[in-house]
Amino acid sequence: MPAGHETNSANTPFHPYIPANSSLPEFTLRALLMGTILGMVFGASSLYLVLKVGLTVSASIPVAVIAITLFRLTHKLGGKDSSILENSIAQTAGSAGESLAFGLGVTMPAILILGFDLEIYRVMLVAVLGGLLGILLMIPMRRTMIVEKHHELKYPEGTACAEVLKAAANDESRAAAGESSNPNAQADASRRAKIIFGGFFIGLIYKVFNIALKGWKDTVDFVFSAPLKGGSIGSEISPELLGVGYIIGPRIAAIMAAGGVMSYMLLIPLIKFFGDGLLTPLAPATKLISEMSPNEIRGAYVLYIGAGAVATGGLISLARALPLIWRSLSAGLSGFGKTGAKTVNDHQQVHSTDRSIHMKWVVIGSLAIVAIITVATPLHMNLLGALLILVFGFLFATVSSQLTGQIGQSSNPISGMTVATLLFTCLIFLLMGWVGGQYYVTALSVGAIVCIASSVAGCTSQDLKTGYLVGSTPKYQQYAILIGAFCSALLLGPILLKLNEASTVYVPIAQVAPGLHTDVKELHEKMQLSGPQAEQDQQSYLVWQKSDGHGAPAGKYLVDQQGNAIYLVDPGINGTHSKRPDGSEVKKYDAPKAVLISYIIKGILDGELPWALVLFGVIIALTLEMSGIPSLAFAVGVYLPLASSAPLFIGGMVRWFVDRRNAKLEKYKGLNEEQMQAAGDRSEGVLLSSGYIAGGALAGIIIAFSAGIMTDFDRNITNWATANNPFFEGAKADLLSLLPFALICAILFWIGRERSTATTP
Repeated sequence: MPAGHETNSANTPFHPYIPANSSLPEFTLRALLMGTILGMVFGASSLYLVLKVGLTVSASIPVAVIAITLFRLTHKLGGKDSSILENSIAQTAGSAGESLAFGLGVTMPAILILGFDLEIYRVMLVAVLGGLLGILLMIPMRRTMIVEKHHELKYPEGTACAEVLKAAANDESRAAAGESSNPNAQADASRRAKIIFGGFFIGLIYKVFNIALKGWKDTVDFVFSAPLKGGSIGSEISPELLGVGYIIGPRIAAIMAAGGVMSYMLLIPLIKFFGDGLLTPLAPATKLISEMSPNEIRGAYVLYIGAGAVATGGLISLARALPLIWRSLSAGLSGFGKTGAKTVNDHQQVHSTDRSIHMKWVVIGSLAIVAIITVATPLHMNLLGALLILVFGFLFATVSSQLTGQIGQSSNPISGMTVATLLFTCLIFLLMGWVGGQYYVTALSVGAIVCIASSVAGCTSQDLKTGYLVGSTPKYQQYAILIGAFCSALLLGPILLKLNEASTVYVPIAQVAPGLHTDVKELHEKMQLSGPQAEQDQQSYLVWQKSDGHGAPAGKYLVDQQGNAIYLVDPGINGTHSKRPDGSEVKKYDAPKAVLISYIIKGILDGELPWALVLFGVIIALTLEMSGIPSLAFAVGVYLPLASSAPLFIGGMVRWFVDRRNAKLEKYKGLNEEQMQAAGDRSEGVLLSSGYIAGGALAGIIIAFSAGIMTDFDRNITNWATANNPFFEGAKADLLSLLPFALICAILFWIGRERSTATTP
């Protein structure tokens, strides 16, 4: 067989863009560093997104375009231009951050709801071990999933990324591929990079002026009175959520927003209508409904309904994939040992385009990870839990790769796989008699590591597909994504903790459970308040982790030396108190899928769940499925605040107007809806949206990190804006604040619309 050719399942020789006998630079230090740094940046922004709305978007293409652009910039400054293989390595190293962020943000915040604390070592261990395990488990699948099923599994994001890399290939790479230089392609790549960077700076500047400088309100709200008492609509006017809505498209964005409309315009007003006359609190709430605000009603009742709907939607999506799961598992097992024959270090027998990390290192690495999981104290793990991780990890890594190949990483039902893992794990624990708070962390660790491993396995598959198409060396790609995943995992843990800390409220115990007391004999950890409240109270307190809800909510309490509770530490993620004692507002992160995970663990291991409310959500999801509507997206909308799903809807509507306008162009005449969708996914509007997401999310993280440092500045600028800025405070502040948001919507529409002279994508 000629060098650089591989035979796939169709028995036809496959020719990668760059042949195996080329001498182009590939696994270079600069490519690895560039990709790793970009992966950490996009991982951070993705973590911010998943905490706010429970989803992320693929970072592969933005990472590839930015890496190419930065390499071009260094070339103009006198450095060497990058080859297409170097760009592939940079893209591979940078892609893992987004998948890690999704798995981490979906699972680990559940620990707060279960009454425990986010510990840095626990979070980092879960991220590192889950990420590395997912990559290692995918390596033996490469020959089956990528090579032998080349025509069957398209891996849409991976294929699109390969086209981006080929379009931006430099002259040296084109010569190696047997092509002549294409100035138009080079100019097109440069324009696309400018659009991403332009979107990044728009998102960054917008967010800084909006949040840090209090230029205008970040959330607009309109509350209804009778006859729709308790009803309200609102929207965060943020560039990152606008960009996400544009990328996911009008259908999914509208379904998610519809779920929010049901919560805020139907469920909450209904509860208010029927419960206003009650003279005693209706469980699980501890307060009269007549005295509850819409957000308090949502926290006490609607969240359980949303969690039931999300769980049902996730399981239905997983059930639909059962035939694929069976075929994937069969294919994975049949091809498990094939990589070993192809990874010998014999360059005369094995071409560079078919060399992977040797099978023995995969086995050794996987067993080492399982051993570390077993003995790692922060994970509260035992041997059975570690074995469950290995079994479920292999099963769902295989499934994730197959589904990613068919429907793409963005549509991959990772949440459903995580729910299934937790259900089976908790049922096994229940049979073993392992119930109570001490096994919460064990079950969550199993689910979190499997979730991350499955998510990263799908991402790895996309990258290997990209490399297969352009002619990269699989072994070098695997090294790159292992390094990139490891570095991103080390960063995401501290970011998760800092985001939580920045929005944490220390609630005086008189507001929660006056007179709450505990025995201090077993309490040894001490801490002080952090953030703005630390200025008023610098005393050290003992830490009490209350894991049950008897007498007071489960959670973290600060107690004095006599055992008297002084503060409830209300976390920034999924916390319920949005105001500090001084009246200042705090923005919480809702992390919808983490709540679902905590409910599953508590519901099975302790049986402490308002099942009637959960079943209402189950019925909502089943009704939607019977009507032919995807229930998972709607269910997430039911759970999320309407203010979070509304900007997604607006972004989706901008995309709808853009697509309708572009469909009138001559070159698109005759295309069906699916082809138009694919054309829209490659449009410049998606690139600008990616920039909005990165810029807005990173600005939000930076502002959150500075919240505990620049407290005086924030207080002074807030006081000034309240007194002098009509965009921030006043009767017309809501309407005025829509003006800057309308401006970035208009820019997105303008960039997304194609010119009549544009080339066919």
